[in-house]
Amino acid sequence: MEPGVGWETGMGNYANLAGLDVGDGHPVRIVGAMNVSPESFYRGSVALDGDTLRRRAERMAAEGADMLDIGAMATAPYLETAVSEVEEIRRLTWAIEVLRSAVALPISVDTSRSCVASAALDAGAAVINDVGGFRRDPAMAKLAAERSRGAILMASETSPGATEPVVTVRTLLQQSLALADAAGVPRDRIVLDPGIGFFRKAAVSWDRWDCEMLRHLGSLRTLGQPVLVGLSRKSFIGKILGRQDPVERLHGSLAATTVAVLNGTHLVRTHDVGPTRDAIRMAEALRSM
Repeated sequence: MEPGVGWETGMGNYANLAGLDVGDGHPVRIVGAMNVSPESFYRGSVALDGDTLRRRAERMAAEGADMLDIGAMATAPYLETAVSEVEEIRRLTWAIEVLRSAVALPISVDTSRSCVASAALDAGAAVINDVGGFRRDPAMAKLAAERSRGAILMASETSPGATEPVVTVRTLLQQSLALADAAGVPRDRIVLDPGIGFFRKAAVSWDRWDCEMLRHLGSLRTLGQPVLVGLSRKSFIGKILGRQDPVERLHGSLAATTVAVLNGTHLVRTHDVGPTRDAIRMAEALRSM
């Protein structure tokens, strides 16, 4: 943990996502990760019928989720998972309708396509979670400025051979912020994501890359925005622990979550809300002592 950063003081990095205050001076928020894409890397996160989706949302809310994040096209960079825009919209609009009838939590939509995000906002989503960080679809930033109540901007690999995880991620996030500023997205509606698991072609191994970013999350504070990490059951955990099946990666995910909280993350995206909540609250208590 980097000394003297002051995330416990209530000063500095702050945003509001659809009415949810996030950042310094607020508890670490929990984003429940849900999928309606059968192609997803972790099949345990997938719900393909309304009853399953509704029950999962209700359980996440009861266990302490502050927001739900719904995806309809898997984004893992090592999988071939593309579906048409029409299919992604169909899946998402159905899922959002189910979620809105089940819980009162804000909903973010996990997509990098502006037409899909627009349809999701029409259906009742409030926040855009863009793994492309406004860099893939030029229309996304304008859409976020005009219609969303928050945006999560992620760093993701744009070219092979990068050697410096922190420098690369900061540069990509600075580019995303510049695009957001140009489109008029208020800074107090923006959260940044370092993109754990999304750098597979770097000059350093991808598991080392992810560990380096988790160790140095505090270096992102100077960008001025709250930070979200999504590391739940991801491949770097499986590689380090020798757990090929994501089903076996819960314990490793909780350990990595603890490190992320100690190093200053403001939000955690997870498939496992209850266990992750306990890990977060324990790490928060240790952080404040």
